[in-house]
Amino acid sequence: MSNTKQCSAKYSGIGGQAVMEGVMMRNMEKFAVAVRRPNGEIAVVKDEYKGVGPKAVYKMPFIRGVFSFVDSLVLGMKTLNLSSDFYMEDENGAKEEKTAGDSVMSGVIMAVAMMLAIGLFMVLPYFASLLFKKWITEPHLLALVEGVIRMALFVCYILAISKMEDIKRVFMYHGAEHKCINCIETGHDLTVENVRAASREHRRCGTSFLLYVMVISILLFAVIQVSNPLMKVVLRIVLIPVIAGISFEFIRLAGTSNNRFVRMLSVPGLMMQKLTTAEPDDKMIEVGIASVEAIYDWRKYLEENFPDRQAEAI
Repeated sequence: MSNTKQCSAKYSGIGGQAVMEGVMMRNMEKFAVAVRRPNGEIAVVKDEYKGVGPKAVYKMPFIRGVFSFVDSLVLGMKTLNLSSDFYMEDENGAKEEKTAGDSVMSGVIMAVAMMLAIGLFMVLPYFASLLFKKWITEPHLLALVEGVIRMALFVCYILAISKMEDIKRVFMYHGAEHKCINCIETGHDLTVENVRAASREHRRCGTSFLLYVMVISILLFAVIQVSNPLMKVVLRIVLIPVIAGISFEFIRLAGTSNNRFVRMLSVPGLMMQKLTTAEPDDKMIEVGIASVEAIYDWRKYLEENFPDRQAEAI
């Protein structure tokens, strides 16, 4: 199999994320977490997640993006906890039982993390941009400076965490997740060899989503101008759902369209993924494959979407 190209991909409907020593894959309401345990075995758990909102809101443009963003946070925390449980089991399968207090603590941690993220990436750049007010008096230009600072903080944050050993392995599993999806979406059997040759960049990636959140926030705050400093801070918080909704629609379009213009707009996100993904080893690829096969019939998908392809030996 030659290296796959994004433009030849056909939407499969599956997505996922990297977790601690593993991969989570989701297909509609079903999801699976596969983890490589310390003893070398691959542990897989399957479950369902129906989302925080009623089904009707997931059909509403822009509104569905807000709920999908919340879903990704909730399911992300849940699957990270699951992967941690699997990985921390000893070789006899024993593990510490979770208590109600543990669940509350996980919720508190997620809430604190969200507040820190909002403060770091949405509020701090505004105050930092005020340092340039002496030289830049035009509000729209000052908003652009704020956006540049926000983007720089985001990139520096990614670069900083990428130096941590544990995060490096997470980024490798992130690469395995993308490669597995790209493998089948370009019409190839899900084998280690084929996955290894697939691209590790994908247009529906959460990294691209976050990048476009930054870009859209720059444009939005440059257009929406208020004079009251407190209102400016409030707007940067209350407009997060609006920004998330717009960003989601673009990522959704990018993941299902092969339009040349859409592909061109996707390039910055794909470039950013070079920082948040890394080439996985074959054992990581095996984990990714196990996660896909637990919730998705990729053979049926290939038969329906690539009827003229030649069957590959597995």
